[in-house]
Amino acid sequence: MIRGLQIAGPGTNVRGLQSGMGMASQPITDAPTIRVEDIHKRFGALEVLKGVSFDVHRGSVVSMIGASGSGKSTLLRCINHLEVPTSGAVYLDGVPLGFAVDAAGSRRPRPLADVNRLRRDLGMVFQQFNLWPHMTVLGNVIEAPMRVRGLSRRDATAIGEACLRRVQLLDKIGEYPARLSGGQQQRVAIARALAMQPKVMLFDEATSSLDPELTEEVLMVMRDLANDGTTMIVVTHEMRFAREVSDRVMFLHNGTIEEQGPPEQVFGAPASERCRQFLSKYLG
Repeated sequence: MIRGLQIAGPGTNVRGLQSGMGMASQPITDAPTIRVEDIHKRFGALEVLKGVSFDVHRGSVVSMIGASGSGKSTLLRCINHLEVPTSGAVYLDGVPLGFAVDAAGSRRPRPLADVNRLRRDLGMVFQQFNLWPHMTVLGNVIEAPMRVRGLSRRDATAIGEACLRRVQLLDKIGEYPARLSGGQQQRVAIARALAMQPKVMLFDEATSSLDPELTEEVLMVMRDLANDGTTMIVVTHEMRFAREVSDRVMFLHNGTIEEQGPPEQVFGAPASERCRQFLSKYLG
């Protein structure tokens, strides 16, 4: 559930989804919300991921950095099974996304309907905005809550308005995507993901197609989400953002986690020479 957003009974009670409310971050718990366990991914003869494992706890922000082609976006897509891992497993609150265990203890692949049911708790924001051009801003935000979660239009609209307020776009509620800037469209995409009330938000280089001014608009929203305790996994080339907002930073190289740790360690005293060389290009 998105922090401060509750649905009870036939109506919706929307509280606390506004920027600047000064909420404390949620405590990081012992049991991971996301567990990535020895993920490998091949595309034919090309092995893109070579055994990646890590945990993400509730309320934490994990940033993945690294050169293009290092496997970051593929890893993010494996986490929500937009790409099916060749081997390994992803667990959401202890439940494996890609398989179930039968009474005899054997693994069997989950039906796609079950995978879709589980991954609706993973909000995804892509590089491209992927908004429906024939729908208004509000229509884009409320479509999935109604169709996937089965909410009434009244409840979905209440949630949608709260999410648009959260990204500072409530005044654009009746506009169509073509009339919005790129930064505004990406903020609508964030509101659309939030409206599904996911347990984890996944960002795949959400600012890569934006100019610097519009990039900052989107990063401000992401900072607010992090400050409000939203669990986030972020693929980014925005090193200042990763350094300021993350609880943990992972540097990927050639399909593996070359280095990881708190941002002050990874950015301040990286042990990996490749990580140092990569950061020198961005930090000078």
